[in-house]
Amino acid sequence: MPVPSAGCGAAPAPAHRCVGVAIAVPEPWAGQLRLARASYGDVQAEFVPPHVTLVPPTRIAAAKLDEVEAFVRAACNPHAAFTMHLRGTATFRPVSPVVHIQVVRGVSNCEQLERDLRAGPLAQELSFPYHPHVTVAQGVPDAELDRAFAELASFESIFPVRQVQLFAQLPDETWQTVSQIELRNQD
Repeated sequence: MPVPSAGCGAAPAPAHRCVGVAIAVPEPWAGQLRLARASYGDVQAEFVPPHVTLVPPTRIAAAKLDEVEAFVRAACNPHAAFTMHLRGTATFRPVSPVVHIQVVRGVSNCEQLERDLRAGPLAQELSFPYHPHVTVAQGVPDAELDRAFAELASFESIFPVRQVQLFAQLPDETWQTVSQIELRNQD
């Protein structure tokens, strides 16, 4: 899920929640990527399961969580399930110290979902243009970024995306699934 604290600060006050929307990477790949991320010294491996972000961490009033969930359901309703193909590594360096797994199939599906979800109660300006990916190393020394880039260069997975997850950040900065929102069956 989204990076803890990004866009929300430390764990939000009780009157607020930090939420995000993402596509979870399923097992066995999630476990492989989480272990790899931890091996590079990225502390987010402990808090953030492997995912493709659709809406980054967003602070909302805690009382609005049901409204946000209803909005996410409505925004996802017209979108059909699709196949996601992850393959190889890329980086956002020098702009940002991040190595990620590339989405090579399902990009346009993610872009359309992101466009429809980043509206209403989740509307926000982004610091960078939206680019679907799975972060595997962030904010670690350059040598570890280089190692992640090389070691995961042959990574590949293909899986069906039938749902998106609405996540909320807990006080310990981990993320929990609030709900899983089904996409339409493919026609």
